[in-house]
Parts: sequence; C-alpha cells; structure tokens
Amino acid sequence: MQQTTGLSAEQLMQLEADHGAHNYHPLPVVLSKGEGPFVWDVSGKKYFDYLSAYSAVNQGHCHPHIIGALTRQAQQLTLTSRAFYNDKLGPYEAYITKLFGYDRVLPMNTGVEGGETAIKLCRKWAYEVKGVPENQARIVFAEGNFWGRTLAAISSSSDPDSRGGFGPYMPGYELIPYNDLNALEEVLKNPNIAGFMVEPIQGEAGVVVPDEGYLKKAYELCKAHNVLFIADEVQTGIARTGKMICCEHEGVKPDILILGKALSGGVLPVSAVLASDEIMLCIKPGQHGSTFGGNPLAAEVAKAALEVVVQEKLAEHAASMGEIFRKEIREKLVGKSPLVKEVRGKGLLNAIVINDSPDSKTAWNICLKLAENGLLAKPTHGNIIRFAPPLVINEAQLHQSLGILIDTIQGM
Repeated sequence: MQQTTGLSAEQLMQLEADHGAHNYHPLPVVLSKGEGPFVWDVSGKKYFDYLSAYSAVNQGHCHPHIIGALTRQAQQLTLTSRAFYNDKLGPYEAYITKLFGYDRVLPMNTGVEGGETAIKLCRKWAYEVKGVPENQARIVFAEGNFWGRTLAAISSSSDPDSRGGFGPYMPGYELIPYNDLNALEEVLKNPNIAGFMVEPIQGEAGVVVPDEGYLKKAYELCKAHNVLFIADEVQTGIARTGKMICCEHEGVKPDILILGKALSGGVLPVSAVLASDEIMLCIKPGQHGSTFGGNPLAAEVAKAALEVVVQEKLAEHAASMGEIFRKEIREKLVGKSPLVKEVRGKGLLNAIVINDSPDSKTAWNICLKLAENGLLAKPTHGNIIRFAPPLVINEAQLHQSLGILIDTIQGM
C-alpha cells in the first residue's frame, strides 16, 4: 500500500510528539486506511480494529452507503447555520424521532455536547414544569461515569485523571455509587432533584454491567419522584449492545436519550438528544444551539448511518456475535489463563479483566502484543481491556480475530 505522506511511522509519531498536545497516549501504530472491521497502517500491515473508535465506527470503516451520502451532500451544501432552514435537517429529524419513538430531537455535534444539552434541558424542565426554585435544580450522576472532558462533564466525574487540577467545578451535581438502588432512592428524596443521568453500561470505566433490573428499577424510582431519567447512550447506543439502545434490554424508554459516536458511522461528529414535547419545548429560540449542529452534511450522513444499522440488522448481529465472543473467552481463557480474571459485556461491547493491579503494565503489554499479531485494542483503567469491533464483523472474521486474541494471551 502506498504511503500518502512519504513519511515513516516513526516520523509521523514524532511530528505529533513535537507539535501536538500530550493529552493522549496512543499505541505505537500509525493508521492510514480502513474498511469494514479492518484498518491498515502506513506500511500496509492489516489489523482487526477491536476499538471501533470507542464505538463510533459500529457500521464499519468507510461504509459505502454512508460515504456515498457524505460525498453527494458535500458537493451540494455542507453548512448553512440554523439562521436558515436547509432541505436535509427536517427529513433527518423525522426519521430519527420515528426510529427511536420520541417527539423531538435537538441535533448537536459531539457526545459531550449531547450530555451538556441534556443537562440544560433537564434544568429548564425542572424550573418550568416541575417547579424547582430558581438555581436550585440538582442532577444525579453515578460514580465511574464518563461522558467527556468539558468542565461540566469532569465536574460529575470521580476519575482523578479527568478531574484533578481543573476546578472550580460545576455546582448542582450529586454523585452516588453505580448500580446502587438504595443510594438512588435516598438522594431522590430531595425535591430539587431534576434528573438522573446514567450509562446503561459504563464503557470507559471498563464495560461495567449493572445488575439485571437496575435500569428498570432506577427508571421507576425516577418516575415516582418526578425526576427525569437521562440515558447516556453515546457509546452503548446504535446497536452496540445487541439492541438499538441498551435500555431496551430492560424495557426502559428514557425521558431524555443522548446519542453520538456511531450516529455518523465515524464519518464526522454528530450527536443528538431526543425527548418528549413537554421536555424539549422548554428550550426557546436563542437559549441553546450550535453553529454546526443540524448542518445538512451531518443530517444526511446521520440518516444514512442509521439506515445501515436498520437495513443490515446490526443490533441482532451484535447480539449473536457477542454471545460467541463471551462463550469463547470463558471457555478458553477465564480460569484457564492466569492472566484473565473475567469477561463481561453485552452484544459486541465487552471487556476482560486482567489478573493484576490497575497500575500494572500487563494489560498495556498484552495490547502491544495483540497489535504485533494483527489486532488493535486498548486498556482502560489499567487492568481492563475493552473489545468492541465494528458490528459488521462476520462470524468467520470473529473466529479469526478470537484466535489471535486467545493465542496471544495464552502465549504470554
């Protein structure tokens, strides 16, 4: 494969080290091409992508239907701002609201903007509908959450790396343990609680799956206290866990649903917040928005990305492939390899916990060896490795990649 820059991997990594901010610590692999579940580096080496850009590439790299929508629209009209109507936003809004069963959608760009939008909506609803006294509304979050690194997001974080050194923090937040219904019930006694924002599965925390029934009971507690249940499905949504949204596993329809990442198939930043008329219409002109939110290019791409998920039945496929993944790992590694303590997840959002302390290098070294053998994954929280291949991976490819994963760990 021809290199587009003429520079070596080492030179390209050095350019980033010399001229970029040091806010990431990537694996030493320089990628230049992607297709389906695969990526290639600048030297032409092929890898299984088991990160999917943190689940942004659920539909696979460079899906032709999505790229077709992108290229056609990019030659027609890319940005108008919301000062004017455009001919793509309305059809997209009609499509996504019908697909997920909501009255209205507020389009934004990044996942963290989706989270910020949801919190603003929730506060506005609290004052205008619930009757919370001005500036007294409080939002509840679960410890271990991750929804970005803006000041509002890190103010809700319990991760010292995300939070430390960036204060003062956003007021009006309550933090409770994840997967703890008693703690939620206790905090909801405060009449000024406006909403509970939660990930159905905590992805960045290491694919932490709550007890069965947790989401349903949490939703019921919120209903009993007139509190909005806000689902952060930026990583778990768009078919990743075997349902269109993860909350469907327990029959829960969030009051506010936050989507992002795979909403564009990884082509450009697109996020969305969905809610009922009662909630969404609390926001009036001039009270929230974005120059790029709802732009015609993003609208057309997002509609195409969702069409791929529906037409290719990616939710059902993720469910069946995920069962194979966890079964193989349990049979070949858990209890068989001294390195692997457990495997957990839903659909094709999974993780293995390494038998070592979180501050050890074991998981990192495993990922280096996996890359050497043709599979890309990344540790999270030290001793946990997340595995989330594109949902288009077929069964033969899944077994081939599982062979790499199992052989690599058994050989260490």
